[in-house]
Amino acid sequence: MLHIGIIREGKVPSDARAPLTPAQCAQIMATLPVHIVVQPSPVRCFKDEEYRQAGIEVTDDLSGCSMLMGVKEVPVNQLLPGKTYLFFSHTMKKQHYNRTLLQTILAKNICLIDYEAITDDTHDRLVAFGFYAGVVGAHNAMWTYGKRTGAFALPRLCDLHDYAEAKQAYKNLKLPPVRIALTGGGRVASGAIRNLHDMGIHGVSPRDFLKHDYDHPVFTQLHAQDYVEHQDGQRIFNKQHFYANGDAYHSIFAPFAHRADVFINAIYYDPKAPRFFERETMAHPDFKIQVVADLSCDIMPDAAVPCTLRPSTIADPVYGFNPHTGVTTAPFSPDAVDVMAIDNLPSELPRDASDFFGRQLIDHVLPEILHAGDSAMLRRATICTGGQLNKPFEYLHDYVQGRVTA
Repeated sequence: MLHIGIIREGKVPSDARAPLTPAQCAQIMATLPVHIVVQPSPVRCFKDEEYRQAGIEVTDDLSGCSMLMGVKEVPVNQLLPGKTYLFFSHTMKKQHYNRTLLQTILAKNICLIDYEAITDDTHDRLVAFGFYAGVVGAHNAMWTYGKRTGAFALPRLCDLHDYAEAKQAYKNLKLPPVRIALTGGGRVASGAIRNLHDMGIHGVSPRDFLKHDYDHPVFTQLHAQDYVEHQDGQRIFNKQHFYANGDAYHSIFAPFAHRADVFINAIYYDPKAPRFFERETMAHPDFKIQVVADLSCDIMPDAAVPCTLRPSTIADPVYGFNPHTGVTTAPFSPDAVDVMAIDNLPSELPRDASDFFGRQLIDHVLPEILHAGDSAMLRRATICTGGQLNKPFEYLHDYVQGRVTA
């Protein structure tokens, strides 16, 4: 029998998501040799009583659990020695602010399985919140544009019970002929497209987006070949070559910046690749983008978007960026571009996002934990065990020793 504990989220600011919903916990216990207990939490989107009603024990004592599941980083003073933890550690890129976390995990002989590293044999991620980051990010992009222009009003998703309530609000939504450019082709972009469709916004090809005027709202989805070009201008675009040699390319995004009102960025950015545009470009009269929704939330100088100077927050979702001075301003200022760069977007729809995430855990991870024994998938995702970095993560040794700052 595997004993799993669902920990309360301790990171500040708090996160309302859970790795498993009450119904999913009950399903697991009814069908698998697993016993689950849940730590009480005042901030979790599912109340303690919802777990109790599903037949799940709610207790502070997780000492009898061999495996502990959470979402965000666990505060170091809450880590229990000798346990196996699953959460997003945000250490794989040598994030300096989490060095102490990994050092403590090693010192306490904790086995750390990072959700971000759970992949299939082709290295595609199997558990992620990205789809809901896209859903929320696109909604927030339109919320920001509505606030800026006064043309329409949307509720904040964080003020609603779930996404079904948002879709009811969309039924009465009257949008102006806003033009939206969306970059990316992964889970985040897919979630954004789902949201735009739910709002009644139609997609058009990049060519038609640039060529035609519309009397209704439209968006276009841009892939790498639409916004970058090899510097020699002759090479036929090859995605693999671009990913490996981003510094050999330059941006051709300008025509879209001249036509779009809203820019939603959902790409994975490689610092070798060119930015979509530079600050000086944003100050040009032909630059028409009024709202930048940076769902990737990479921060300058290592960012695809030069106005993403810092993350924004659910409580304070938008800041202005003055392209003439290069500094942030109050949001919705006439001489600024509005930036929405919340770095924990799925937390605005915690119930939907948790259900989505938990289904991935049930489908992909629990079978490996229970039946595979020596699982290649789990080996790839295990950062450390027994006080040692595992082979795929030995590159973190200098980070743990404090010899790098990022």
